[in-house]
Amino acid sequence: MKLRNLGRSPLRVGPLAFGGNVFGWSVDEARSFDLLDAFVDHGFNLIDTADVYEAWVPGNEGGESETIIGKWLKKSGKRDKVIVATKVGKWARYPGLAPTNIKEAVEDSLRRLQIDHIDLYQSHEDDPKVPLEETLRAFDDLVNAGKVRVIGASNYDATRLDDALSTSASKGLARYESMQPEYNLMDRKGFEEALQPLCVKEEIGVISYYSLASGFLSGKYRSEADLSKSSARSGKVKAYLNDRGYRVLAALDEVSQTRDAKPAQVALAWVMAQPSIAAAIASATSLEQLDEIAKAATLELTPPDLATLKAASAY
Repeated sequence: MKLRNLGRSPLRVGPLAFGGNVFGWSVDEARSFDLLDAFVDHGFNLIDTADVYEAWVPGNEGGESETIIGKWLKKSGKRDKVIVATKVGKWARYPGLAPTNIKEAVEDSLRRLQIDHIDLYQSHEDDPKVPLEETLRAFDDLVNAGKVRVIGASNYDATRLDDALSTSASKGLARYESMQPEYNLMDRKGFEEALQPLCVKEEIGVISYYSLASGFLSGKYRSEADLSKSSARSGKVKAYLNDRGYRVLAALDEVSQTRDAKPAQVALAWVMAQPSIAAAIASATSLEQLDEIAKAATLELTPPDLATLKAASAY
C-alpha cells in the first residue's frame, strides 16, 4: 500500500480511511471487529471516529464508536498498525473548543480508546466563540504532553483555517496538519473554491468525508423508489436525484465499464486523485462492501476518465 503524507506531520496514511460512524449504530461490536481486522489486512491504517459517535442513536449517549475501537485495539494487539483519529467539539457532553473542554474531552477519549495517545486529534467544527490562540494552545499542550501526536480540523472555512495556520506560526504552536471537509463528485464547490487552494499551498493533508455522497455514488439509489433501501440516508440522497445527479451516475457507469470497476470504486478513486487529498473516508457494514471499496485504492483513473467525471459533475 502506497502511503501518503498527512500534511507536514510524520504521519503517513493509506488513501482510504475507515469511517467509524457506523460502529455501535449500523454495525455491532462483533462485526466491527471483523471489519477492522479486514481493513488492516487490506493494508490500510487510518481509522476516523469522534467522541460524539453514536449519540444520535436511540439508547446511546455518545462515545460508543470510540469504545468499540478501543476494545478491538486491546483484543487485536494491532495498535502499532493503525493511526487513530478522533474529534472533539460537537458532543453535548463536551461542546465547543474551549481549552478546559478540550483537556477534559481528550482524557475521556483516551480512556474509551484504551490508548496512551491519539495520533490525530481534530476540532470537529469551528468554534468562533473561542479565540483561535486559546484553542490551539490547548492542543499544543496535549502534543507537548505526549497525549496527541498531530492535530487537525474539520468543517472550517478557508478564512478560519488560514487564520488558524497564521496563529500557530506566529505563536509557535502546533498547527492543523489535516482538514476534513465534505467532498465528493456531488459536493465539490464548498471545498474546491477556497479550501483546496489553501490546503495545497500550506501542505495540509485533506481527509474527505461523505466521499460517496451518503451512498448515492455507489449507484444504489437511482430513483425515489430506491430510497427505501436506507431510511437513514434517504433525506440527503433524495437531494441528489436531479439532472446533475443522473449525469454523474451516467458518467460513473461509463467509466466503470471502461475500467471494469464498480461505481463506488470509481467515485472514491476520483476523490483520491484530487490535489491535496491524503485519504477518502468511507464506511462499510459488511466484509463484501469493504472488499469492494478497498479496490478503489489501486484503481488508477486516466486523464480522460477524470475529465469525463469532472464534466458530468460540473455545477
